[in-house]
Amino acid sequence: MNLNKYRKQIDDIDDEVLKLLNKRMVAVKTIGDLKQTTGTAIYRPEREREILDRLKSLNDGYLNDDAIDAIFQEIFAVSRNIELPENIAYLGPEGSFTHQVAQSRFGAMGRYISLNSIEAVFTVIENKEAKYGVVPIENNTEGAVGITLDCLGKYSAKIIAEKYMDIHHSFSSMCDSLKEIKKIYSHPQGYNQCRKFLEEHFLTEIEFVATKSTAEAAKLAKNDKNSAAICSHIAAKLYKLPILFSKIEDNMSNNTRFLILSDFKNAKSKNSKTSILAKTADKPGGLVEFLQTFRKNEVNLTKIESSPIKEKGFKTVFYLDFEGHIDDKNVQAILEENKNTHEIKWLGSYVKG
Repeated sequence: MNLNKYRKQIDDIDDEVLKLLNKRMVAVKTIGDLKQTTGTAIYRPEREREILDRLKSLNDGYLNDDAIDAIFQEIFAVSRNIELPENIAYLGPEGSFTHQVAQSRFGAMGRYISLNSIEAVFTVIENKEAKYGVVPIENNTEGAVGITLDCLGKYSAKIIAEKYMDIHHSFSSMCDSLKEIKKIYSHPQGYNQCRKFLEEHFLTEIEFVATKSTAEAAKLAKNDKNSAAICSHIAAKLYKLPILFSKIEDNMSNNTRFLILSDFKNAKSKNSKTSILAKTADKPGGLVEFLQTFRKNEVNLTKIESSPIKEKGFKTVFYLDFEGHIDDKNVQAILEENKNTHEIKWLGSYVKG
């Protein structure tokens, strides 16, 4: 087999791909200039979803849907940075799972701002210090993130996209053998989520050092001989810490939903989803009365989450997700029907994750 022949063929294809990508960026820059003159948002999740769906429908090669998503999400991210570089705020230090989600949407070229609290992410968007924010909203084992729900009610930032991500922990170390490890760094939650792995490899008797985050664990293990870290894959990559074992968590179906926040309204799309906060009147049957308007207008509710509040006239605020866009006629009918009896705040309409 003549390997050089096929390597030359690959090189030629790569050269052509590079030319086409640069050609795409010329068109992107032109569109970006037009958007800036009209005040149109650069990031259009519904448009990106249309492109991905179209490409997947045309695909008849070795690339699967996940591969197409990964390749073109990075192309989209580079395109947005060429159109107009913007700041992206996210919860946690570099190497956190929220950072990983941010990079999956905004790419390696993104201008990231690491923040220590969820409310800080909302604040920098409110103050126009960042165009986008990334925060967790719920976990399939631990439930809703109460602070995020509170901030959605308190601040003006809108949900413009969502992303579900499987939460995987890796066991990373500079050591070549487990026998060399004398100390394990990890956030306590990460450590407890990997108990089975630790027990199976006789690691529970080794000194455990609690850290503020799994990213900090990777940073400490990188500079501490004979130690290891339980951390995210992105943290291991960030600190160049070799991964000895990946996906070591007890619950392999651990999944977290993240929100992408900004200050604009998405256009309607065929797979739109809307989120609202509703404060129902403090009277018997108030919630039932409110929910019946969804059934009446044939709007499918996909989630309802309650949270107590201290406010005169109201006992509880409800977070709801439902199918459809805020501008749909049946959704507008619900808002109109409830405007005098229940307080509703629209949080955003976006493409289903």
